[in-house]
Amino acid sequence: MVRAGVRIGYVLAARAMARRCPEPESWLDVGTGDADFPRAARAYFPYTSFDGLDPTGRVLRARAVERVEEALVGRLTDHHVAVRVRERYDVVSLFQYLERVADPRAELRAALAALRPGGHLLVDVADPRRLVPVHPVGLGAELVAQGCTVLTGTRGHRVIARKDASAP
Repeated sequence: MVRAGVRIGYVLAARAMARRCPEPESWLDVGTGDADFPRAARAYFPYTSFDGLDPTGRVLRARAVERVEEALVGRLTDHHVAVRVRERYDVVSLFQYLERVADPRAELRAALAALRPGGHLLVDVADPRRLVPVHPVGLGAELVAQGCTVLTGTRGHRVIARKDASAP
């Protein structure tokens, strides 16, 4: 039952993203594990190249079964990853990732660095209150401070933002 709920959440997130960015060329799913989100999102983005990043080897298995095009092992803040992904993606997604890392603000900055100017960030958190260290007012305020325009979900569990062309 829980897995079905997660899948529905992925479908709803993909549908919400399709309204704002209908044809992204490249997408990085951070904390992808077995790449369940890219698998669900392909129904909405059949021509998008999905890559996966995960600190575990599960992403390598996801690559082997062709759920992602490229598999990266590590975290966004790892130097070898940051160099490879800098300004490479139209969309970066983080599903329940920020609340599992030691420094969510650094990971968020690294996610924005992976976006091309005008790219979109999709952040989904189980409990937005757990991200208070990211910004005392909330995730939306932190994204604005980092040079983004928040498009939806400033107070909810899902936030979609666009990286402004002038953002670092």
